[in-house]
Amino acid sequence: MKIFANIPGALKLVNCLKYLEVNKKAIEDAKASGDFEKEREYILKSTSYWGPMVLKMFGSTLNVKGIENLPDKGPVVLVGNHQGYADIFAYCAAFKKFQFAFVARENLGKLPFYGKWIKRIRSVLIKRDDPRASLKAISEGIEYLNNGFSLVIFPEGTRSKGPVPGKFHRGSLKLATKPGVPIVPVSLNGSYKMFEEKGYLRGAEIDIIIHEPIQTKNITKHEEKALAEKVEKIVVDGIKELQSR
Repeated sequence: MKIFANIPGALKLVNCLKYLEVNKKAIEDAKASGDFEKEREYILKSTSYWGPMVLKMFGSTLNVKGIENLPDKGPVVLVGNHQGYADIFAYCAAFKKFQFAFVARENLGKLPFYGKWIKRIRSVLIKRDDPRASLKAISEGIEYLNNGFSLVIFPEGTRSKGPVPGKFHRGSLKLATKPGVPIVPVSLNGSYKMFEEKGYLRGAEIDIIIHEPIQTKNITKHEEKALAEKVEKIVVDGIKELQSR
């Protein structure tokens, strides 16, 4: 990481913190009262306000194709490739129909300021070196989906930090198949240019393709076994399409 080159970007991110607080009380009040509908409403307001503001502050542009493929409401599991930290900004700016949160590594929840927000919007944080804790986190995610909350999964498990995606971990899609919610494959390209390419924060052009949903309710064991490969092919083919433009 280039420390001095990152100072301007870090200051911008600190400035963006105020946008995370706008709906904080409304989210927490809805959660405390058990009003899932209100909670989802205010989480969506939080993410769809914050994401565009961050991209705008860095001079990034976002192009989204296939928005009509999104269902009108959740729950769904959004499944896509993971190029960089800016994927979070891009998703928050692109997906404005219904609430969603992230399935991510535990250390994301430990980030100063942002970690509290990630937890507040009902993200599922997984401790990878602890199988029991990971299983508990997946159960938590299934409960969220059963209560109407949507989630984002990056099956690579880590950032590719470039244009070539890593291999998808097949077991990650059980989060969708167990509660029988639709999977929406997502192809993304360009987010790594905001940070990972140069090692400091800057503007970039980010492209997203939202593919048609895949139903998982009542699928057979054979269909479930082939699902990960099917989703990976859709996502990777979409990335290639974006990179060929």
